[in-house]
Amino acid sequence: MFWAMIAVVLGFAGIAVLGVLAIRVGIEVRRLAREVAASERAVSAAAESLERAATPLVKRR
Repeated sequence: MFWAMIAVVLGFAGIAVLGVLAIRVGIEVRRLAREVAASERAVSAAAESLERAATPLVKRR
């Protein structure tokens, strides 16, 4: 009976550790999504700036 209780406690501890790690992964995924969104906005702004700069060159031809 003693070994069965130890197995249950160890199983619960393992599940608790996996739960904590899942929460940490979720937080990091959210942070990564914010960084990707910020990068997408920066790339979009740079593309618009490049398009505005290239427009006079295209019209010159």
